[in-house]
Amino acid sequence: MTLAQLEYAQERMQQKWYELAMAEQRGVASPVLERMYNAYVPAIEEYNRRREEYQRETQAESDPEAVKQKRAARSEAPSSSAKREHAKKAS
Repeated sequence: MTLAQLEYAQERMQQKWYELAMAEQRGVASPVLERMYNAYVPAIEEYNRRREEYQRETQAESDPEAVKQKRAARSEAPSSSAKREHAKKAS
């Protein structure tokens, strides 16, 4: 999911809403407004789905850094085998 795809879905959703609002102001018949609304709802759902997917992907991209930091911290701390070896030497 790219930012451009997310922005496209947002623009599409906003355009559907704008068309619906303008049609209502012009006094378009209720059945037509209902059809327009029924087209707007999937646009909202698509935008929400794409937004969630984009957030998951950007979160996943930032998580490897946290994993690297945790691994680095673990490698700096003595391992359990190193602790056992040190305990043997101390006895």
